[in-house]
Amino acid sequence: MTTSSIDPAEVAKFEAMAAEWWDVSGKFKPLHMMNPVRLDYICAQVAAEFGRDRAGLRPFAGLRVLDIGCGGGLLSEPMARLGADVTGADAAAGNIEVARLHAADMELVIDYRATTAEGLAAAGEVYDVVLAMEIVEHVANPAEFVATCQSLLRPGGLIVMSTLNRTARSFLAAIIGAEWVMRWLPKGTHDWQKFIPPDDLAAMMGRAGLRPVDRKGFVFNPVSWQWSISDRDLSVNYAVTAVRG
Repeated sequence: MTTSSIDPAEVAKFEAMAAEWWDVSGKFKPLHMMNPVRLDYICAQVAAEFGRDRAGLRPFAGLRVLDIGCGGGLLSEPMARLGADVTGADAAAGNIEVARLHAADMELVIDYRATTAEGLAAAGEVYDVVLAMEIVEHVANPAEFVATCQSLLRPGGLIVMSTLNRTARSFLAAIIGAEWVMRWLPKGTHDWQKFIPPDDLAAMMGRAGLRPVDRKGFVFNPVSWQWSISDRDLSVNYAVTAVRG
């Protein structure tokens, strides 16, 4: 097993915050606030690609979904409720322990593993859907990480990746706003130099054998205090969806 995607310093940051994953007023407050919007985007992409009716009780039944960098399970749990067979993986063992305990409390069956994308690939794991949300800006080698994620998809499988654009607005919002002013996150959680422009992420996907099919921005309105999905504004948070040919 290689560990090209692992940045030990980044893992340590999130390990230190593991106990707060399900505290909606804690260090992961921004993710809790954004979670409904990113979940809606993911569900729309998965339903469209696999012809599923989102109005159904368990629309994603029969789909094997990997949530890589799952943290405490903020996406793994709703995907499991929607019927998917979910594997949640995180390099920080503390995150996985929190995720397992919370899933048990919610009476959800989720295959949580303290491992890496490379570890899963070495084990021969293959999925219909890979979610890599807010993780690519924390890995040591983004291009290699994207390629590893591609190897975890079956042909025709779908990947959704979200991250932060490298713009002046993202520095203001994610670092000055979230870390320095609002203090939602500890200072140093993000490194602006590691943020990735959408065209760069799409190019990495293309080189890895993935075909980008959609991109959207996740936009926070400080007046209404709400997140929304945007076709045009990808200046801060955004997601790119791609399909393995």
